[in-house]
Amino acid sequence: MGYLWLEPVFLILLILSAAVALGAKDLLVSVIMFSVFSFAAAVLYTLMMAADVAFVEVVIGGVTTIFYISVLYRTRRRVSS
Repeated sequence: MGYLWLEPVFLILLILSAAVALGAKDLLVSVIMFSVFSFAAAVLYTLMMAADVAFVEVVIGGVTTIFYISVLYRTRRRVSS
């Protein structure tokens, strides 16, 4: 019960990282913010005592982040203006 104040902090972090990921003009920034979103969700699941869901989020978030970054570096990287 000592960590109850952390849940709203990570909920706000989820909302902010999602907003930045959607509004970013650079695709790499979007992917990094997606990774931050995934990490914050995993921590939030852990705080809610759902360790199995947090583990799945970490694995899937890590794999998709690595996949997206590898795709970005294999293709031409552009910044929309």
